Amino acid sequence: MASDTRRLRVGIIGGGLAGAGVANALIQSPHLDVHVFESAPEFSERGAAIGLSANAQLALKEITPSAEDLMKKAGGVPMNSSRIMVGSGEQAGTLILDLAGTGMDPGIIFRRASLLRELLAPLPQDVLHPNKRLDAITPQDDGSVAVSFADGTVHTFDAVIGADGIFSSVRSHVLGKQAAKHAATPGGFWDARALVSLDKAKATLGEDLFELDRQYGWAGDGAFIMHDVLEDRSLVQVLVSAVEHDHPKDRKRALTKDVLDAKFKNWPDIPVAKGVKELLLDEAEPVAWSQWEHKSTPTYANHHVCIVGDAAHATTPWQGAGAGQALEDAMILGALFSQVRSASDVAVAFKAFDAVRRPRAQQVIDSSRGTGAIMCGQDKELGLDATKLVGGLAPRWGFIFALSMADHKEQALAQLHEFQKRNGAS
Repeated sequence: MASDTRRLRVGIIGGGLAGAGVANALIQSPHLDVHVFESAPEFSERGAAIGLSANAQLALKEITPSAEDLMKKAGGVPMNSSRIMVGSGEQAGTLILDLAGTGMDPGIIFRRASLLRELLAPLPQDVLHPNKRLDAITPQDDGSVAVSFADGTVHTFDAVIGADGIFSSVRSHVLGKQAAKHAATPGGFWDARALVSLDKAKATLGEDLFELDRQYGWAGDGAFIMHDVLEDRSLVQVLVSAVEHDHPKDRKRALTKDVLDAKFKNWPDIPVAKGVKELLLDEAEPVAWSQWEHKSTPTYANHHVCIVGDAAHATTPWQGAGAGQALEDAMILGALFSQVRSASDVAVAFKAFDAVRRPRAQQVIDSSRGTGAIMCGQDKELGLDATKLVGGLAPRWGFIFALSMADHKEQALAQLHEFQKRNGAS
């Protein structure tokens, strides 16, 4: 099929990690004219820390040749190990899993805002458009897509990619009448996070926990604690996640001493539990957020429009794979669109993206939810028995690390070529 002589116009709705990742992947192809639209007055990320596993790092390296330098500038701290301990019950303090001991790379921890800053840095300023709240997506007779914004402007694209988060407007367009049935719902947990200085964390939690740059998780009855080092070793993220039985409509609840005491009522008075509660309550306005997820999504693509990242497959954070999945999305779209020279091939490229990415992301969503139940002592078979937890937790990350990024790209390209043949493409 003859290619268009003009550059293909691609509009990315959402300027967070997913949108910036996709933009970095697509600008590697000079035949694409890429623009990123963010509804907020500035490009920013909410949340404290984010981890990139070995696979997520490989995906980033496939997306941009400057990945190594980008990660250094973002202040990422490589973890020597990632340990999970028993936090409550008769075996409190027992080590049940260390990713370093399994041969799996524990990954690198970043401050979310710093990673986004560096993902945006390589993008030309004239392709970044803040203060552009999506109003409508309207398919045109020629296959293009008109995107209207609240400020009255309208832009036309050959391809539109929704990276506008868990409550995505683009998702509503892609799913159409099925959108309400497949809307985001509570995952069954809430979490609260704080960033504190390394010195304050050492003084409150104990010097011994920071002898190495190590991520710690503490699994216990009804709740889970984690802490890790980030931002060039200047900051520590501390968090509590807990089972949630009631779900605030706005996902937000005030975090009080009574709330934390109730969640830790069956925990022994260990220093780490006492210290993390103290650090969280020392925040100006302590808040906990409900974890929401997309339990299922029938498709990520609708003709010339698709969804990525949390807009497509929002997941609970229990396996630290959400950001990695967004980067895998970006990597696959970059590979597919490097081969798309005609606007008529956009729909089949998005169809190929859906075919390879949706099963992978769905497996992460389902596995993460189950991992959360284990971490909060809710798995009836495992309970908080250290020996059983070793066998129950250790295999859960295997499928995330096992997938070859090179093979995943090849699978996507093979799927694209198959769909092109079916459409009669040359």
